Amino acid sequence: MKKGSLISLTPRGLYCKKGDFYVDPWLPVDRAVVTHAHADHAYRGSKSYLVAAEGESLARIRLDPESTITGQKYGEKSEINGVKVSFHPAGHILGSAQVRVEYKGEVWVVSGDYKLTSDATCAPFEPVTCNYFITEATFGLPIYRWPSPKKVFAEIDEWWMRNRDNGKASVVFAYSLGKAQRILNGVDRSIGPIFTHGSVERLTQAYRESGIDLPDTTYVGNVTNKKEFAGSLIVAPPSAQMSTWMKRFGPQSTGFASGWMMVRGARRRRAVDRGFVLSDHADWPELMSAIKSSEADTVYVTHGFSEEVVRWLNETGINAEPLKTKFVGDDYESEPFA
Repeated sequence: MKKGSLISLTPRGLYCKKGDFYVDPWLPVDRAVVTHAHADHAYRGSKSYLVAAEGESLARIRLDPESTITGQKYGEKSEINGVKVSFHPAGHILGSAQVRVEYKGEVWVVSGDYKLTSDATCAPFEPVTCNYFITEATFGLPIYRWPSPKKVFAEIDEWWMRNRDNGKASVVFAYSLGKAQRILNGVDRSIGPIFTHGSVERLTQAYRESGIDLPDTTYVGNVTNKKEFAGSLIVAPPSAQMSTWMKRFGPQSTGFASGWMMVRGARRRRAVDRGFVLSDHADWPELMSAIKSSEADTVYVTHGFSEEVVRWLNETGINAEPLKTKFVGDDYESEPFA
């Protein structure tokens, strides 16, 4: 980034000096503007947070209760020390947003994590034109092209029904915030009962309170008769996979939902029976579409395959530079058991 830019990279994260605020800082700061509630973007410990109103309930679960958290509706503009700030849907998870920052005609968009694929659990991605666009590159290679979500949910349903008919529990591992709720929304809830890991259940309730259509679920910890798990679907975070928590389900089949399941050998490395290609990040065509629709003069590319995306953009006539941040994208999460 050029010296004197409206947004610069600092040891604490992306900083707007004119407005004296950070966007998705990775250390505590006085004033943070946050794109969404995943831990690598919503770091705990800051004094105040500005978030998209649609994601405020999730922010209150994920952030410090003593912090000041303010929600702002998509499209509304506020001013922080003369700098205009607005949130625009990113299509990543509930309440995810691109942050538009404007000062004296100079416009930056920090896109956070995003996808263009249709998703009933969050507002769809909205292209925002700007001078400078900061994009992720989690799946920034041409091999990553997502299948239809309907096809993936049909695969999960078929796997679940087959396991049900064989008296097995179906345990699908999915990130507890976003991916888990997307699966719950997409599967055929008539197949059987659905149970959730504690870290999934609390966030799922927040989705319900936000008006997202989700099936009835039961927290695993409330089940006393383990025979109830036979034929059911259990949604759990990846961190639960190798724990003693899994023993309660008896005969079982395991699956993993992730964009990484498109890579040959990923299912074997995860030691699961089935892999389902489902990501809350943009695939290659979506990345290219979002970048072009921004009409940005300069594109900064962060995390994932950033070097490869930068090289491709420069070769196709789009000025692009890599940006080394501490965002991790669709990395395997580690969460406490609940």
